[in-house]
Amino acid sequence: MGAQVVGRAFSKALREEIQRSQAAAASRGGGGAASGDTSRAAAVSSRMGMSVQEAKQILNLTSAEAKLTPELLQEKFDHLFKVNDKAVGGSFYLQSKVVRAKERLEEEMKSLEAAPKKNQRASDNAAPPPP
Repeated sequence: MGAQVVGRAFSKALREEIQRSQAAAASRGGGGAASGDTSRAAAVSSRMGMSVQEAKQILNLTSAEAKLTPELLQEKFDHLFKVNDKAVGGSFYLQSKVVRAKERLEEEMKSLEAAPKKNQRASDNAAPPPP
């Protein structure tokens, strides 16, 4: 008898959680151009397994370093990778997080570079100038 009660309660809680999750996903799926950028960033974060903010925290990049450059990224990566080397008492897990953070930020830099080019092509394909 007790197992049936627990089973029903668990089943009910699971159904409610699924409904809440679906409602939250539907509310986040709003429209607009900003939503497209947000969904793209979410898709990349999901694929890469890490958000840009998390990657910046791992590589110790602060908001004072306004513009992220490949040189700065490489400098931070090299330092943290060397410090976390297993041969010097570091952690392979932390080293792999540093590698993933660098990959995530490189992906973000590529997408930011591609965005202006894509917008430029769209404006080039717009109506030709009047004669």
